Amino acid sequence: MDKPLVGKRIALLVETEYIYDEVVYYKQQVEALGGELHLLTYLGGEESKTFVNDCDNWQRPVTSMHALTVNRCVTQCSANDYDIVLCAANYVAVRLREIPPMGSLGSPDQVNSAPAVKFFAEAMANRKIVKGALCHALWILTPNPQLLKGRRVICHTVVLADIINAGATFVPAEDHVVVDDDLVTGRSFADVEVYWNAIVKRAVEMEGG
Repeated sequence: MDKPLVGKRIALLVETEYIYDEVVYYKQQVEALGGELHLLTYLGGEESKTFVNDCDNWQRPVTSMHALTVNRCVTQCSANDYDIVLCAANYVAVRLREIPPMGSLGSPDQVNSAPAVKFFAEAMANRKIVKGALCHALWILTPNPQLLKGRRVICHTVVLADIINAGATFVPAEDHVVVDDDLVTGRSFADVEVYWNAIVKRAVEMEGG
């Protein structure tokens, strides 16, 4: 099948300190495979927000910065309208876990109240949606440890303690990608190609099953 994502909608959660090459890769891949990609974030009442990437490639100078403008808010979208829901790598999930309003102290009973956290939890509740978390992105799920308990995953070592504490099962897969039913995880951006291929394959399988 040349265009396996025709008719499919893909949501990608982004924030500041995203990896520029990762977002570009998804844009190119989704277009080439016939899908429709939506960049989502928490806008907090604003019409749009502009984010900057992290210095994600040691071969680039620190001045190699890019801007990414997003005008879709997770509070105005339903995860159930998408076939694939992804959280971008690096520190995107950390930013998206901010308890509104910005700068508030928050409280323990609010840790899972961030809009993007709720959005991803909604996606996790629907087994027909393929979820993808690369590198640090599983931090989007740790505010809801019950969603990770018993799930087979792989992640960056920075996130490993949190994943284990949430009750997930760490799988040190040789190809750095783990598929656990509707949840696909990858170790780092270096593995984005095999990770993305696993997501597409799973989406096609789930459509047929």
